[in-house]
Amino acid sequence: MAEKKDKLSTKRVHPGVEEMKKSLTEGKCSRREFLRTTTLLGISATTAYGLASKILGEDILPSLISTAHAGQKKGGVLKFGMMVQEMADPATYSWTEKSVIARHIIEYLVETGPDNITRPNLAESWEASDDLKTWIFHLRKGVKWSNGDDFGADDVVFNFTRWLDPKTGSSNLGLFNAMLEDTGEKDAKGNPIKRMIKNAVEKVDDHTVKINLKSAVLSMPENLYNYPTGIVHRNFEKEGGDFTKNPIGTGPYALTEFKVGEIAVLKKRNAPYWGGEVFLDEIRFIDLGSDPGAYLAAIASKQVDALYELDLTTLQAAKNIPGINVLAIPSTQTGVIRMKVTEKPFTDKRVRQAVQKCCDVERQLKIAHHGLGIVAEHHHVASIHPEYFKLPPLKPDIAGAKKLLKEAGYPDGIELTCNVGNTNGVWEQNSVAVLKEDCAKAGINIKINLMPTAQYWDVWTKAPMSLTSWTHRPLAVMVLGLAYRAGVPWNESSYNNPAFDAALDEAEATFDVESRRVKMEKVEKLLQDDAIMVQPFFRSVFTAVSDSVVGLETHPTKYYRFHKVSLA
Repeated sequence: MAEKKDKLSTKRVHPGVEEMKKSLTEGKCSRREFLRTTTLLGISATTAYGLASKILGEDILPSLISTAHAGQKKGGVLKFGMMVQEMADPATYSWTEKSVIARHIIEYLVETGPDNITRPNLAESWEASDDLKTWIFHLRKGVKWSNGDDFGADDVVFNFTRWLDPKTGSSNLGLFNAMLEDTGEKDAKGNPIKRMIKNAVEKVDDHTVKINLKSAVLSMPENLYNYPTGIVHRNFEKEGGDFTKNPIGTGPYALTEFKVGEIAVLKKRNAPYWGGEVFLDEIRFIDLGSDPGAYLAAIASKQVDALYELDLTTLQAAKNIPGINVLAIPSTQTGVIRMKVTEKPFTDKRVRQAVQKCCDVERQLKIAHHGLGIVAEHHHVASIHPEYFKLPPLKPDIAGAKKLLKEAGYPDGIELTCNVGNTNGVWEQNSVAVLKEDCAKAGINIKINLMPTAQYWDVWTKAPMSLTSWTHRPLAVMVLGLAYRAGVPWNESSYNNPAFDAALDEAEATFDVESRRVKMEKVEKLLQDDAIMVQPFFRSVFTAVSDSVVGLETHPTKYYRFHKVSLA
């Protein structure tokens, strides 16, 4: 029997590219949105920039793409100040820091750069069907694992299958919902148990993989740079399932020393790297504890060359250190003070709404984060997200909060406890402290339970009320799928609203930029009205880098990648 030819051609250009060209010409989308969407649809970043330049009548390439640093030196050791955590299973990473170390050893099918544009990596190209339900990824040939094996489709199929197995416990379940179906069964908490749909991921040949979705998803390539989607070897589980004990990778570096809470050392592999020249001989990740002052002292004394993040409490001091550059990173990083809807008193929406009505978002940003960021609207979609729909502004309503509390059976007020772990700095407890002051006006007394960071993460999905720091995602639909879909591992509020899930699916599947924003109105309004969270602001983040470091780029998700970094 003749082999069936796949319906997608490697030469094919998605018709959506023409639609985006028309939208940009008519001023209906920004150039950022044009570049992001057309590259997701499979054209190269160079082609996308060229098209945008022609339409806009200006060369936008120099201002949006960083150029290679000429004459970079080879060799040397980069010392990077950052927490060193356990990092056994890349599929279950819950901290970005783990992936910063791992991404130099294992790699991703794609790479979303600091400009939020997704480019090929282990996948050299991709294409989508007109309805965005079928995606074909063409894998790079000639890539070797560090154990000598060839990288190929079997590795990719293994990873998808493992991510979407509920037994793995990967947050990717929320990200790839269009590859899942309900089993009709419920877990112990009453959440639906899902499984991967038949033929959701198929091996076409050794270097081609087809993804079949039950509903359209525009962001499929972008989802594949979420930090728990690093591609591990197909024998990962057979060989122990612990990345730190058997760190096989396709990247340019090998893990040679690893001590949780102390240090991780990466050394450049002797074998040629498929991605071209890397400059550093060694990268040392040095854990300096939880005191922001220790990190500031370390970079000031040249114990380290750069920091993962600069705490707000040391920001001004860092600016005064000679030879140190402070870099700002605009982002959608945020703190969500969420309430668990399955735990009393938050089973009553009126209680949640009362708490939310007390919040003064402007005051929150000014006091808790020094005004460095943008105010939010309690639905986890930022004004800098491309699909953001502007809702009417929210103002504090103490009288309304008191009325709701009385209706809920708390005429004399209510006592609440909120967990805080300061996992990303003391701004977290400051945010809850501001909410505590505002809520007190309505008779809501919030006790702040300040916990050690490690202890916080042990209970972050279990506590009735807590502040969780969420990292940047280039699309709001990515974080909404991870955090608020029914039954997904990171749904810390236990939110379960079929109407929300359906509205999110619809928005995620909509190609037209303006239509997608309109559909996001319902998504945002459902979250806001159900009052599962107080989310006052999105925050700017900062880092400090020695001027001896060449080529380091900041990233809104803090996905540091040192492949093209060198030392002066």
